[in-house]
Amino acid sequence: MGALNRFVDELLIQGRNAFTRKEVEPVLGLSKDALTAALTRLAKRTRIASPRRGFFVILRPEDQRAGAPDPAQWIDPLLRYLKLDYRVSLLRAASFHGSSHQAAMVFQLVVPRQLRRIDLGRHRVAFVHQTPEAFGVVNQPGNLDTLKTSAGFARVAGVELTMLDCVRYFRKAGGINGVAQVAKDLGDKASPRKLAELAAVYESSCVRRLGYLLEFVGHERWADALEPFARKAKTALPLDPSVKPISSVLSVSNERSSRWKLILNEHVEVDS
Repeated sequence: MGALNRFVDELLIQGRNAFTRKEVEPVLGLSKDALTAALTRLAKRTRIASPRRGFFVILRPEDQRAGAPDPAQWIDPLLRYLKLDYRVSLLRAASFHGSSHQAAMVFQLVVPRQLRRIDLGRHRVAFVHQTPEAFGVVNQPGNLDTLKTSAGFARVAGVELTMLDCVRYFRKAGGINGVAQVAKDLGDKASPRKLAELAAVYESSCVRRLGYLLEFVGHERWADALEPFARKAKTALPLDPSVKPISSVLSVSNERSSRWKLILNEHVEVDS
């Protein structure tokens, strides 16, 4: 235990808060079973925690009550360990960009592979899957920002990607009203040109919903950049597909947006 403790302390001195089993094995020179026992004892003392097998996060005293540091401090080394590209997005990214109305209860990442959720202490990390083809196109340095932490950094979706991700995965972003709030808070921070370029990778239905919401909250210039996608649409879709019509009679009586070819089946509300 003493040698492992010293190893952990030395990493903290170096400004690191995570390590892998393969990294510590040659340093300590313990047998496989002895190292497993040492790591288990250290975890019981809440000095380390393991979000994935073979990867360990170091807990400082201020982290022990929550059971782990904020995921922003260790998500980048974890995803590098898993050899997987990523971006922090949805409500956590919206909060990073200044959408203070959005409480990010879950640390959400968009990745090109299905991954199970991580529960570490009080923290929850959710992975949202985007097809590898679309992910590869949009997840480029020019479309990302950097979330800096005391232990390093994490890649976070830029404003344009954040809004598109929120409308694409709206159920994970507080529903249509949650997306409308993000559009209100962040819309005028986006580049209309970049927004239109990235929108080409997303489904027409998502782009039309975002265009409508940007117009609804008063960001007309940014909505205008997305209007060409609506012109190509041939059928009207519901603004909120999660709302099920009670009957076919009610479903056709909804107000419609001819510009965005949307059935306005949900009353949108945003905070001022």
